[in-house]
Amino acid sequence: MKLTILGAGSWGLGLTWLLTNNFEEISLWSREEDLSEELVNTKSVKFPVEVQLDDKVQITSDPEEAIKDAELIILAITTSAVRPVCRRLKQSNIKDNQILINVSKGLELPGLYRMSEVAAQELPNNRFAVLSGPTLSGEVLKGLPTAASIACEDMGTANYLREKLSVPDRLRLYSNTDVIGVELGGSLKNVVAIASGFIEAMGLGDNARGALLTRGLAEIVRLSVAMGANPSTIYGLSGVGDLFATCSSPLSRNYKVGYMLGQGKKLDNILQEIGTVAEGVKTSKAVLELSKRLNIETPLSAVIYEAVYTDISPKEIVAKLMNRKLKPEDSYKLAK
Repeated sequence: MKLTILGAGSWGLGLTWLLTNNFEEISLWSREEDLSEELVNTKSVKFPVEVQLDDKVQITSDPEEAIKDAELIILAITTSAVRPVCRRLKQSNIKDNQILINVSKGLELPGLYRMSEVAAQELPNNRFAVLSGPTLSGEVLKGLPTAASIACEDMGTANYLREKLSVPDRLRLYSNTDVIGVELGGSLKNVVAIASGFIEAMGLGDNARGALLTRGLAEIVRLSVAMGANPSTIYGLSGVGDLFATCSSPLSRNYKVGYMLGQGKKLDNILQEIGTVAEGVKTSKAVLELSKRLNIETPLSAVIYEAVYTDISPKEIVAKLMNRKLKPEDSYKLAK
């Protein structure tokens, strides 16, 4: 059986390393300009993560070669690249029986589409699943254990993928049919992770972080349920599990963005410094648009949007959140 992984970023490389022994053949694809000579020739890199891949991994920039005879195709690319890559797969003669599994966490702008919606628009005949949870690639590459959700609208497919992609002692998967909830939990928590890094840089303390996680989770639940998610999914691995991991770890790119914002750095300089995509930046804009569309209050996300896209100072951000009109605690109210 063959597995193809599209994307040689940190998570694509991490999954290639992690899943190699699960498959007879494994192929890693990326655009030619993104494949370093070191990776192609030695199957090792030091950036964006340090990894040594197995000799059997085939590395290519030809999408048709990459997906040929693959039963499973993992999309480990940025959310903005999912639509153009799906179109390339169509041109590359993807077969209807090849299963797509998305592992990126975000929403497409300006349409505010989830990645399953993008895939359905571009490749309507292919089954689609999403894998999401507390999966920081730096820890995965150390062989540290974690668990995640694998969701597909067809439970039989979700169960099948659970068996094929779980790795003894390292990755335990739980199957689910709530694609919407698994996608949104993984996407929306990135905005809260930015806020968590900000709190750390400002030295606001653990009480503030506890309040942030609670109120941030309330916003995630309100938005997700309004969009059709099962709230219990948000309290699972792809929601709370991922939220806790990314909001407490400097390995998280979104946490790093928030930390640097709390130091007073500007977004352009931050993104240049970290050198990789932080999905929470664009997701903060998507959340702002969604909250307006659905008439849902998301004050934390709104302030993080300001922190990312305007010149508001760190002190002003704290004041905006702390001095809002007092109200009853109601984590589950869907509208104002």
